[in-house]
Amino acid sequence: MGKVFDALKRAGESKDSVQENVVAQQLPKMDITEATSKGESEPAPPEKARTAPGVWDERLSLATATTGPVAESIRALRTRILFPSSGPIPRSILVTSAAPGEGKSFICANLGISLAQGMDNYCLLVDCDLRRPTQHDLFGLENRAGLSDYLQQKKQLSELLVPSGVDKLSVLQAGAHSINPAELLSSASMVGLVEEISRRYDDRIVLLDSPPLHAASETAVLAQHVDGVVLVVRYGASRREYVKALADTIGREKILGVVFNAYKATVLDYKVFGYYEYQQDYYVNRPK
Repeated sequence: MGKVFDALKRAGESKDSVQENVVAQQLPKMDITEATSKGESEPAPPEKARTAPGVWDERLSLATATTGPVAESIRALRTRILFPSSGPIPRSILVTSAAPGEGKSFICANLGISLAQGMDNYCLLVDCDLRRPTQHDLFGLENRAGLSDYLQQKKQLSELLVPSGVDKLSVLQAGAHSINPAELLSSASMVGLVEEISRRYDDRIVLLDSPPLHAASETAVLAQHVDGVVLVVRYGASRREYVKALADTIGREKILGVVFNAYKATVLDYKVFGYYEYQQDYYVNRPK
């Protein structure tokens, strides 16, 4: 079923000492202005469309700390994507799960941040879960317009990309509620969009946060038009038959890896990562 990434500790369980994390206020490099300068045909959007980065969900702030089991596990996933054992780097990646509530949107957001923090890649995160969108909540955005508006030909793509608060990471939100999400995501416009945004630039990786397969039929369609799929499985909760059915439906050759979300770390895990954090402090924060 592909590579299995464990050691993803439950994120967001400890909230006692968490303060609201206001991320960097500068617009990321891959914002609308840069997209236009790099060759986008659409005109620059009006000022009101350039939504400023918001205050992140505290779970996302915790998980994207410099060190720790969750951050390191996401970096391991990023490494497997950027340095595949065979074939080219996947430029379009679908992140999905077998059933609702397994944390696929949370993992997708973390992976997008990690990819954008690398040296060589821009990342575009597209919220394709038109039924229950989540990315705008995680990044503190307003979801005034997004993918559904583009697919219904109400707005141009350049008007809809918003900064996430991370340099080189832009977000295409789900947008206005739609009465026919399955038809929109299965349309030729959606297929064309995936091809366009993933092939135009060699340094861009596109992440698609899709609905769970057993809750939305269009996920199987989207999976056929991306380079690879990351499957999120909630530790101790996902039904084995659902996961197997998802792998068979998508095609095992498409699956880049399986992420065990909400993994309960053992004492050994804490010892290992505690030692790693000590190493980080020694190498990074040693006096000059």
